[in-house]
Amino acid sequence: MVTVAKRITKLTEPSMRLYFVCALLFAAAAFATGENLLGVLELLMVAALYFYFRETGKVRRDAILRYIDDVTDDMTSADKASMLSAPIAMMVFRPDTQEILWCNERFRTLTGLKEDLFDNHVDSELPSFSYQWLFQGKSEAPERVVVNDRRFLVYGTLSHPSGARRGTLLATTYWLDMTETDTLREQSEKNKPIVGVVMLDNYDELMKAGTEASRSALLARVDEKLNNWLDGTETLFCRLDRNRYLLVTTQEAYTKMVKGKFTVLDAVREVVTEDGVAATLSIGVGRDAPDFSTLFKYATLSIEMALSRGGDQVVVRNGQDFEFYGGKTQASEKRTKVKSRVMANALGELISDAAQVFVMGHKNADMDAVGAAVGIVCIARKRGKRAQIVINMEDNSSQAVLARLRALPEYKDTFISGSDAFVMARSDALLVVVDTNRPDFVEAEALLDACNRVAVIDHHRRAASYIENAALNFHEPYASSASELVTELLQYLCEPKDILRAEAEALLAGIVLDTKNFTRRTGGRTFDAAAYLRRAGADTTDVTRLFQGDLNEMIQRYSIIRHAEMYRRDIAIAAVEEEIDRVTAAKATDELLTLQGVRASFALFRRGDGVNLSARSLGEINVQLIMEKLGGGGNSTTAGAQVQNSTVEAVRKRLMDAIDEYLEE
Repeated sequence: MVTVAKRITKLTEPSMRLYFVCALLFAAAAFATGENLLGVLELLMVAALYFYFRETGKVRRDAILRYIDDVTDDMTSADKASMLSAPIAMMVFRPDTQEILWCNERFRTLTGLKEDLFDNHVDSELPSFSYQWLFQGKSEAPERVVVNDRRFLVYGTLSHPSGARRGTLLATTYWLDMTETDTLREQSEKNKPIVGVVMLDNYDELMKAGTEASRSALLARVDEKLNNWLDGTETLFCRLDRNRYLLVTTQEAYTKMVKGKFTVLDAVREVVTEDGVAATLSIGVGRDAPDFSTLFKYATLSIEMALSRGGDQVVVRNGQDFEFYGGKTQASEKRTKVKSRVMANALGELISDAAQVFVMGHKNADMDAVGAAVGIVCIARKRGKRAQIVINMEDNSSQAVLARLRALPEYKDTFISGSDAFVMARSDALLVVVDTNRPDFVEAEALLDACNRVAVIDHHRRAASYIENAALNFHEPYASSASELVTELLQYLCEPKDILRAEAEALLAGIVLDTKNFTRRTGGRTFDAAAYLRRAGADTTDVTRLFQGDLNEMIQRYSIIRHAEMYRRDIAIAAVEEEIDRVTAAKATDELLTLQGVRASFALFRRGDGVNLSARSLGEINVQLIMEKLGGGGNSTTAGAQVQNSTVEAVRKRLMDAIDEYLEE
């Protein structure tokens, strides 16, 4: 208190020492000159003034101190009152001992805890409250704290109390009751609208056979399966067309459908015609959109995606990406010659109107990509246009067929790099993409972005990322190969005599490659295309020579097979810690399928800083769905993937996890 008084004196009173010193000097001067009476009077005056200023200063100091005390008491009382009656629940405790020091009435009311909390501990009264975040410098708890079935958002600070020993901390926490807010948010999330389009995708095939009564009974059974699936979900479900339905439901009901893994797909497949044709269902779902119009647009995109991937599956568009469920059955051929003729005429018009024509396949082009590209060059030549094939002549899997084609005068300067094509491309150029529908898989992505008119011809099942806004999209997942699709177009645009023998053999080689010598994914249209190419001059012996390898390739292929191990008794996995040619790895994967009891085979090998995978199946296991989990794609029996910046062992573990997930689904 003495120290405070001295400080107040310095701040509020001027220093009188100089005046008193001067007065004393005058008194001393008076005595020195013999004026003793004057000196005595001056001394008495100095003494009187000293005692006067001393007493009045003390009174003034005391008054100031009383005023400061009154103001401080008022502020302390206001702080205490505001803390006690604050609308926010508050609690103060010591983190080191967990001792609760104080809480206000609002805290006791909200938490429902007992009246006397003081001297109790946080862990005994609030076992769900963890305060480690305070020591991490955070001011907000990372998770809600649940007390007596109520959820709180907790803020807090740490402080060092004055006068306490060093290291003592106080934690002041502020508790906001978020129970009603969270409940409303959760209810809003549960009631978010979901729009779906349900389609009986093989309706025409189901209606071909049987009597009118049996067809009506079959559709009734399908409707029964759908109604049983939606029973109890409070879903709006109505028919849009003969084989299309509209579905409007909530996020809560949709979540149950996902957890049930859309069992309706299996249920509808149990409906079989007298001829043994099973009904298949495709569902397109739109979610996470601001309005019903956008939701329906998403659902329409999803059903188109489901059909382009072979049907019998669920595709969900969530505003950012696609999600896929089902699609594990082998798709049956559904395309018609009418569509091929329409597509051929449309492609012919696009080529005729284009000032430039470029043809491009996927990276590391195989014989199917090259064969399909060669077919487009033939169509362009028939239309009086010069088409150029964009390909990396060093990094491809088709050196044998490319060597034959480059020797032909018709193919002089036909093959160009992606960078050269990008420089040459004009605004009115046409780009035909073959054997892929993914923009990140094409030979030159910059060229794809530069061309305003793009045509896509592909047979792979569509992935989440695909080439959008194409002027022509001839996408048939039921076809064996892109070469088969281009051959169908050739039949409507060219005569057999217009096709060079090397071109016919390149197309046939593409079909042979993807069908594994006509043993997989073949249909009647596949053999029709092969017959047309034979009439155009293709020699099967010469085609066989295109696939011949050397002794080193054979040794390398059997080295891969030697590393194979069985997984889940019927899946062969060969992981090789060295760089291997892709064609060699693909041949080794094919050969692993010839082992007794093997239903699917996978080969993993190093490629630069990453790992490549080759996958094959006899059809019972859909290897495309497995490869999609690793960022790849393909079709149900032939697929692949590339994993960047990883090791063979790490990718092998990811592959086994993907297989497990697929089989569990």
